[in-house]
Amino acid sequence: MTREEIIRLTERIISGEASEEEILLYNRLYDSFIAKQEIPDSFFEEKQALKEALRASIREKTGLRAPVVKNSLNWRRLAAAAVFILTASLSVYFFRHKSNMPQIAAISQKERFKNDVAPGKEGAILTLGNGKTILLDAAGNGNIASQGAIAVVKKNDMVVYEGVDHEPEIVYNTMSTPRRRQFSLVLSDGTKVWLNAASSITYPTAFTGKERKVSVSGEVYFEVAHRDDNPFIVEKGDVTVKVLGTHFNVNTYQDDHDIKITLLEGAVSVNNKTTSALIKPGQQARVADDHKIKVLKDINMEDVMAWKNGLFHFEGTRIESLMQQLARWYDIEVVYSKRTDELFYAEIPRNTNLSDVLKALELTGKVKFAIDGNKVIVNV
Repeated sequence: MTREEIIRLTERIISGEASEEEILLYNRLYDSFIAKQEIPDSFFEEKQALKEALRASIREKTGLRAPVVKNSLNWRRLAAAAVFILTASLSVYFFRHKSNMPQIAAISQKERFKNDVAPGKEGAILTLGNGKTILLDAAGNGNIASQGAIAVVKKNDMVVYEGVDHEPEIVYNTMSTPRRRQFSLVLSDGTKVWLNAASSITYPTAFTGKERKVSVSGEVYFEVAHRDDNPFIVEKGDVTVKVLGTHFNVNTYQDDHDIKITLLEGAVSVNNKTTSALIKPGQQARVADDHKIKVLKDINMEDVMAWKNGLFHFEGTRIESLMQQLARWYDIEVVYSKRTDELFYAEIPRNTNLSDVLKALELTGKVKFAIDGNKVIVNV
């Protein structure tokens, strides 16, 4: 049967016009449909919401809230009818969504991008040692907190820790950026830190002892203040990055799989439970799930540093990796109608509305997009 015939059959079942033979045929088709797992993952939330709405409608129309069951057979038939209504309605919903997705190329670009999304901006959440949180988007410039002898000062789009850098009591702060936000800070030792979207760093308000140690998630860029006798250590799980004074980028996004440490200046040692590596400027250490460390040479620094420089830089980038970056910066969900091995090349400012980014990518002729609320449908 064609998709249109299945939809017509489903509508006949919902309206009560279907024969017993049509219901049996529908059941076989539906079982086959489910067995092939053709329902997109992205529609499960809508499916659940639709289920609840349909159940409420069934209760209202059939009186199942307070049934008087005089005949068990009639009750079973009524329950079966309710299941058929629910099942059939869901199938119409999913078939229509599946059939609509590949057709976005036929819809005008103006219509596909009418629900535009603004780009991310500067902002973060600062969690102090006592658990208090400060929304930096809303905080004004000046002293926003005190941590012992250390003053926490906001200066435009940056937080700076000022004061005595040898506090006897160790107090930890955490700065985190949600999706659609980025921010930067200066630690008490003068080290400068930039956080990409969906990232965090936990650090002492003042460094004591023989090491300066912080932990991170997401993507963070460091310009470490040099101290010969006081190494700077970045931790992510069992991976540690140790430096004296240098510039490097750490990418620990889970959807990027490997942890990537890219060095711009100085020297960095990367260690985990089983192995270690020393990388030089222009190189990148990749730590895989199996704990193996691979060192790559001649890394494209424009690609690595694009986010800090306010750019999207795609150079031979797969669509999945490209859309992951957009998802974090625009806080969107990505739905694929089909996967592709095509590679993309583009450089676009990050302060651009989502529709303009997608329009630029469509100029390649390899892909079409549609914005639907907080979802972007990718049609290749």
